[in-house]
Amino acid sequence: MKQFSFYTYTILSAFLVLLLSACSRDEHAGPTSGNESEEEAPTNRVDIPSTVRNNLGITFAKVERRSLATTIRVPGSFELQPLAKQEYRLLLSGSVEFAVDQFDEVKPGTVLYRFRSREWLELQSQIDLARASLDQARSHYNSVEARIQALKSAEFKRADLETQGSDLKADVAKREAELQAALSKAARILNLHGAATSTGVTPDELLSAAEKDGRSMLFYQTVDSIEVSATEPGFVESLSVTNGAFVEGAALILTTVDPKKLRFRALGLQADLAQFESAEKVRIVPPQGNGGDINDSVEADLKVGLTADPNQRTITLFAKPTEVRSWCRPGVSAFLEVDADSTGGIVLAIPRSSVVKDGITHVFFKRDPANANKAIRVEADLGVDDGRWVEVKSEVGPSDEVVLDGVYELKLATSQSGTAQKGGHFHADGTYHAEEEEN
Repeated sequence: MKQFSFYTYTILSAFLVLLLSACSRDEHAGPTSGNESEEEAPTNRVDIPSTVRNNLGITFAKVERRSLATTIRVPGSFELQPLAKQEYRLLLSGSVEFAVDQFDEVKPGTVLYRFRSREWLELQSQIDLARASLDQARSHYNSVEARIQALKSAEFKRADLETQGSDLKADVAKREAELQAALSKAARILNLHGAATSTGVTPDELLSAAEKDGRSMLFYQTVDSIEVSATEPGFVESLSVTNGAFVEGAALILTTVDPKKLRFRALGLQADLAQFESAEKVRIVPPQGNGGDINDSVEADLKVGLTADPNQRTITLFAKPTEVRSWCRPGVSAFLEVDADSTGGIVLAIPRSSVVKDGITHVFFKRDPANANKAIRVEADLGVDDGRWVEVKSEVGPSDEVVLDGVYELKLATSQSGTAQKGGHFHADGTYHAEEEEN
């Protein structure tokens, strides 16, 4: 019994020694194995908490289902149509007093400026003199005509009086013509300056009764200064003279423009002429950036220019937008998009600007669906590209989001000599800190 107990004790002691030795090796090897696994397993995720997103200006765009097509994009700029500008000039010399200022909006009938002219005062005097001469000529003719009728009833000779009556009648007709000419000239001046009613003023209306300062007078006598009114809607672009200046006849006074009368001018390649001629509807899209909507565009009617440049191998394109957006202004650069052959079908697409080149690969950053404060670096498997949107064949779903603004900063933070870093994080000030290896 004692021998058995001793033998049993020896076996148990040896077993415990082996067991403790194995545990010791496991405890020593366990952490080392884990560190090596963590060090060797690179991560494609980057921390992007809210502070980092704000400091770097990171924005996101949703993955969209779109039908993409090969698109011809032609750069150009907006310009005013030839009939968008209206010039206002004087027909008479005089001093000008403005009623509007630069950039003021005007509508048809809005008073632009008033002017006083010595020539207008002389024309008023001419009308007064013509009216007086006409009244005198009529008075003489009527008196002679009355004597002729009296002699006719008394059967006296009246040949001399009839000859005098004929002369006076001709003189009346002449005076009437002179008055009508003066009235027509006055009406034309008022109508050409837009100073009369919307339907215009006639010569006879100048002799209609009117009141001024409580006195009854004729209409033409009430016009001391001529008001020039706008004939087209728009905005005052420039004032060509100073307020109160004396200007000669035919001088330019001010210019208005209608910003809604726009067109888009671009230079396309002659090699794409067939696509341009077959395209009835095109799109005008603004350059991306500045927080604008990536889907923003305006449909336009395309017209191909009459001539081309044989040296540059280009042809002028004119597109008239169907509506005017806030970014549609003369001189603003944009792109004209003309759809070529379509590939057909709906595909998953992301904005082209969310893809950047890192070495020889293209990458984009997808927001981690499990953690909104992380971004996943993805090597892009791209397909059809229409210039604004590009097909992604893998790694994204219809509910995912990709980094739009800030993608370049994320690329710099996750690349080093063309290879992906093993991990790191952003500080609140936007600087990136790589994870240090543990020994």
